[in-house]
Amino acid sequence: GGHSLLATQLVARIRASLGREAPLGLVFDAPTVAEFSERLGDIAVTQAPPLKRASRTGALPLSFAQQRLWFIDQLSPGSPLYNVPLPLRLEGDLDEAALHRGFEELVRRHESLRTTFRTDAGQPVQDIHAEMAVPMAHVDLRHVLDEAQRQAEAVRLATEDARRPFDLARGPLLRALLLKLQPREHVLLLTLHHIVSDGWSLGVLVREMSALYASFAQGRPSPLPELPVQYADYAVWQRTWLQGETLRTRLKWWADQLAGSPPALDLPTDRPRPAVFSHRGATLSVAFPRALSEAVESLAQREGATPFMVLLAAFQSLLHRYSGQDDVL
Repeated sequence: GGHSLLATQLVARIRASLGREAPLGLVFDAPTVAEFSERLGDIAVTQAPPLKRASRTGALPLSFAQQRLWFIDQLSPGSPLYNVPLPLRLEGDLDEAALHRGFEELVRRHESLRTTFRTDAGQPVQDIHAEMAVPMAHVDLRHVLDEAQRQAEAVRLATEDARRPFDLARGPLLRALLLKLQPREHVLLLTLHHIVSDGWSLGVLVREMSALYASFAQGRPSPLPELPVQYADYAVWQRTWLQGETLRTRLKWWADQLAGSPPALDLPTDRPRPAVFSHRGATLSVAFPRALSEAVESLAQREGATPFMVLLAAFQSLLHRYSGQDDVL
């Protein structure tokens, strides 16, 4: 089982505990503890610097992941493609004051949620604001008497909010909208830009929001300890470590891997590839028969793979069949 986020977490813990920089692919190449530990013994102890709190007096760099997203935003400013929507259904009596206070504490606690991005001497830097007001808007749908219409309007508002772009330079890069559907039924719509959040951090956000709300609703203080390091400290750590020969070695590995790769997948489409993607599309849901689903799982078990890997291999085989290419990016 598992997925890339769990594998990344494992690699990070190995780095912290054992001082070894295990490649992410090793988790999948050696999927048992016995195989992994044997291969890990062949990896030299890394010389990566320790992760510690960085000074906040000067301009702070972006991590490589943040720089990637900032660069894409420069090419397509105002695009909502990297918005991360998180709708949360809240059932039962809601203490709105405690919810507001928990949300404000979340923004205070995490520097990423009050960070904006600007250009300094041609390079992107992140600005961490001491305070940032992130209002929680309200929409009352209780006047819509028809249940189906009320749910449809909630979906429309959620979709509209998820598609509203962010301004990376002005911020905030997080917004909240509380929909009141019934006296004891609410939907909290949180939308963040990917430059300050990801799938892993959304889980952290929900857990901490739940803990804060529970405490504040009972009149107790925050149960969460202060964070010893923040994401900006990781960005400084990453930039300090991955430079010079260390960075060149890793870049060369990827350059060698991608050498001679095709510039595009040559699919026989019914219209030419556009110079600028419109990103218009749709989702088509397909239900597998039970027998096929069980066969996929059995094949995965026999091959020591996950069902996702089996389906991905099947998809790549399909792309090969249509394109005639055996190198697919």
